[in-house]
Amino acid sequence: MAHDVIPPDVQHHAMPIVIVGHVDHGKSTLVGRLLHDTGSLPEEKVAQMRAISAKRGLEIEWSFLLDSLQVERDQGITLDTTQVWFHTARRRYVVIDAPGHKEFLRNMLSGAASADAAVLVVDAGVGLGEQTRRHAHILELIGLRQVAVAVNKMDLIGYDAAKFSALAEEIRAFLAGLRIEPAAIIPLSARHGDNVAAASARMDWYTGPTLVEAIDLFRARASLSDQPLRLPVQDLYRRDDRRIVVGRIESGALRVGDALRFAPLGTIARVARIETWNNVAPKLTAVAGESVALTLDDEIFVERGHIASTPDWSPTETNVIAARVIWLDAEGLTAGRRLTLRIATARHEVVVEAIERVFDTQDSSSQEGERVERNGVAVVRLRSRSRMAVDSFVDNPRTGRGVLLDGYRVVGGCVVERAVENQATLVAPAPSVALAERAGVAGHAGGVLWLTGLSGSGKSTLAMGLMRRLFESGRQVYVLDGDTLRQGLNRDLGFSPADRSENIRRTAEVARLFADAGFIVIAALISPAAADRQAARQIVGEGFHEIHVRADIDVCQARDPKQLYRRAVAGEITQFTGVSAPYEAPTRPDLVIDTTQSDVARSLDALEGFATATFTVRRDLSRLAS
Repeated sequence: MAHDVIPPDVQHHAMPIVIVGHVDHGKSTLVGRLLHDTGSLPEEKVAQMRAISAKRGLEIEWSFLLDSLQVERDQGITLDTTQVWFHTARRRYVVIDAPGHKEFLRNMLSGAASADAAVLVVDAGVGLGEQTRRHAHILELIGLRQVAVAVNKMDLIGYDAAKFSALAEEIRAFLAGLRIEPAAIIPLSARHGDNVAAASARMDWYTGPTLVEAIDLFRARASLSDQPLRLPVQDLYRRDDRRIVVGRIESGALRVGDALRFAPLGTIARVARIETWNNVAPKLTAVAGESVALTLDDEIFVERGHIASTPDWSPTETNVIAARVIWLDAEGLTAGRRLTLRIATARHEVVVEAIERVFDTQDSSSQEGERVERNGVAVVRLRSRSRMAVDSFVDNPRTGRGVLLDGYRVVGGCVVERAVENQATLVAPAPSVALAERAGVAGHAGGVLWLTGLSGSGKSTLAMGLMRRLFESGRQVYVLDGDTLRQGLNRDLGFSPADRSENIRRTAEVARLFADAGFIVIAALISPAAADRQAARQIVGEGFHEIHVRADIDVCQARDPKQLYRRAVAGEITQFTGVSAPYEAPTRPDLVIDTTQSDVARSLDALEGFATATFTVRRDLSRLAS
């Protein structure tokens, strides 16, 4: 029985297999015949197909079952992946018929990615066509190793055993280069039903399994619920006084009370509640495939794109990955190209750092290359300014595959082969002067006061004033001002979200070095994104203190010391925080200085008091000694 949509009671138990191969090699015909010969097709559907075929002067055309779009019937090609289901005596299946035409390669990629096994269709008269080879590369790309080969249209070569044997050897040799050992290579005729579900009397020389027997030998993948927990965050909502984290569990399971670690920042909280609505009884557990809304026991920073896992089995966190890519864009891929990588719900701005090797789709060999042409396959190294939380595809396909975008266009599919950590060969020497020694000499510990707030709120004024006061009281102190840094260290950065993040990262790294040298560092930057400030906190560590310099937007506009608000309102400056770009105020800062209510002197008094209490030797030496 065929359906356009897989029924709910079947979709969680049916084994997904994908049918791939070159255009016109008979994939859709094979699927139609498979459904009929396994008794999965109602008689009224068969009658309907006979009527449709007769109107076109044809015998029954099995491909019409799947090629349901008029354009597909007229052109004789499959344009999109189609899902139907059938059953054998052993189990139920979801069969995915993927397009063979190279213009629709991305649809084939998405279809194959959800399968447990594949049937590669080869025309007995034509042999290994271009798209057959490319589709085989995609199977290897996504780690699909369970493959049966259907050598179709044997009737057109007179069921010749010698010709089949020669083609089978060629197929084995080609797949061996892709590390794929076919479970079976089956001679068949989909149009006449030879060796599809029953052995063919026309090919009594063949003693191997039928296609149905070969499919029944495929092993289903391990249950997603038995794999490590991966919950990509889709969104966050507020309901009453609760902050709710929403997402779909891609693998694993969770229950109320479980500790969750959110990568890439590493924050941890417990599941306080699995939310339900409309008077539905509260849930205590959830498993892979379910969309959930969670309330946590602590208001840690979490945002879309983060991945929740168990603390002891988290995804890899890295800035560089090696990924196997199938390139779909008309413009070839070269090193230096900037793209967007989308994995699960996360988006990362990446640059192609290098092309490690390019594959020859004709013979499956690979070699060094400088360019990947359209529909080519290569291993490339991608570098992101933001920290990526990923798994290798082999370890977890759900969080190990993604797509590459140029703007809003999909230009490539990729799977993660490995994380590349260039730092692995770098070993920092142990310091010859301990932090406690520096604190003892200076009379205070080092650390970072991170002043964040709108332009015009008074950050730079307070930072410079505080530096003078602390210096005069004998402290080692220095200011890292956003505008000053952008004139030197960060002058290559603009004001896009990615560049703002990199500006914060570099500043935090410099602040950490100053703090390690025993300085009190006063960093004064707008730093509008909460995620960037949290990343800065992770870089600096325990000595990081977030200070919100708060001022009403109308007060900041009235002050406008640099005439930036005037220019932003006039449209001369785009993406200006507070006017055309958002500012995410801290939710739990270490200190709030409201410059709308307090003058400079009182604000400095509060800041100096906080700094003095925070960086005294007595408090920090005991911590450092421990």
